[in-house]
Amino acid sequence: MILYVLFDTANIILQKNERKQKMTTIETIRTRRSVREFTDENLTPEQINLLKEIALRSPSSRNLDPWRFFFVQSPALLKELAKAKISGSSLIDGAKLAVVVGGDENISDVWTEDCSIASILLQLAAQTMGLGSCWVQIRNRNSQNCSSEDFVRNLLEIPKNIRICSIIAIGNPAEKRAPLEFSELDFKKIKDF
Repeated sequence: MILYVLFDTANIILQKNERKQKMTTIETIRTRRSVREFTDENLTPEQINLLKEIALRSPSSRNLDPWRFFFVQSPALLKELAKAKISGSSLIDGAKLAVVVGGDENISDVWTEDCSIASILLQLAAQTMGLGSCWVQIRNRNSQNCSSEDFVRNLLEIPKNIRICSIIAIGNPAEKRAPLEFSELDFKKIKDF
């Protein structure tokens, strides 16, 4: 029954989006920019359920699915998560949703890569839904008194075997950022053979 409701909800959102303008993959990538300011408008349950589905559809190495997702909507917890880093995490306090993306290092030695893929898929999904997002790096970063990973793990009571890669802050964008121009792309970073 729950799966039926989830799929039905996803279909309703997708049909609404299809009635609007369809956004191709390249358009999504071209227009996606980090958003650090959000409106006070809440996300709908349908939007959150669709983001959950997309997270669980993320590809992983050898299909081991080591990732774990912690969907945080509590304003009090968002305010605390905003302190996860010395700088660069305060924007979480203004988001309506923060998805903590972690991976079980006992399941896969490439949990970092798998979590990175899931993180960007969440951002691209948010973009296609008309939402804004920002990746907050947690792995190899520090809070005031400990590693950012330990800070997030302790706050959300996440087991030690779950390593924290990132937090994806999501909300309705309060800012509009122009896409990078094609002429701004650095093609010197590509080598053809």
